[in-house]
Amino acid sequence: MCAMKYGLLFFVTLMATNLVSEADGDLMSMIDYRYFRCVMKREWKCPDSEINFFMYTPEHPRKHFIDPRYPKLLHDFGWDPMRKNVLIIHGFNGTYSKSPMTFIRDAYLSRKDYNVFMVDWSELTRFPCYLSALSNMKKAAQCTAQLYSAITQAGALAKMITCVGHSLGAHICGMISNHLTEKQYKIVGLDPGRPLVSAYGSRQFRLGRDDAHVVHVLHTNAGFLGESGLVGHADFCFNGGQKQPGCKGHIMRIARCSHFMSSCYFAASVRRSRRLVGIPCDTSCPKERGYWGINPQRRAVVLGDDVPDGSRGMFCISFENTEDCPFD
Repeated sequence: MCAMKYGLLFFVTLMATNLVSEADGDLMSMIDYRYFRCVMKREWKCPDSEINFFMYTPEHPRKHFIDPRYPKLLHDFGWDPMRKNVLIIHGFNGTYSKSPMTFIRDAYLSRKDYNVFMVDWSELTRFPCYLSALSNMKKAAQCTAQLYSAITQAGALAKMITCVGHSLGAHICGMISNHLTEKQYKIVGLDPGRPLVSAYGSRQFRLGRDDAHVVHVLHTNAGFLGESGLVGHADFCFNGGQKQPGCKGHIMRIARCSHFMSSCYFAASVRRSRRLVGIPCDTSCPKERGYWGINPQRRAVVLGDDVPDGSRGMFCISFENTEDCPFD
């Protein structure tokens, strides 16, 4: 009975990794030795050599390795205490140095008013190690909380720090507050990851509106690779929430493309190259075809930094995307 239980869990894990992998491949390509090279952290000490942080500034767009134990060195690398700060966290089988995370980084740098920090936990979230990646999220959040504290020790106000995470990275953003004396001010979750998270994740494990004073969430593959329904204080359901224009191919390719479009849409809103207007609608996402439940009694908002902190509820955004948004 025990062997059957763990055999089933192994199969479910393989199927989950097939859903959220960034690379194409069939089931047989996953049943190989790589699965048994997965890393699962069991020591809860930070810093950790497999969780790294890099800082970028408008004047110094090349990366600087950051050791959170030495917050005073931030100034030596060009950190400006008068600027806002953003922490960007990738998801499963991702990395800080590939698209679309680099689109978000470059969008913030183009504004000239942000210090940008990239969180790299790629060694702990490699394909096909989805279950171990779920376990390693706690360690990634703990060590990133140390970075967050270093930024505040250097002189930044909590209100000037935003955590932006894609997929599992969105949940890590939420978990950071578990390791702080005061919860964060703002989190942006980009299509927060769903496979196995919704089934096994406790409240402390998943992004929710209690994790920061302001939590905004973008839905682009809701109910499949991404969480469904109202997750934050203000959620944005794009084009019905599940399948995005321009995403083509087989069903898994369409799902992955739609999942990553949340990062591309958000990068466009940060650059202000796209005016993405959210119309108040009911709290469901994904939406039934042809029915969004528009609520004309509430005000529309423009996605990006201009979204009022007091915005509440679900907002629907509809537009035909014509921009190419590749992901590595």
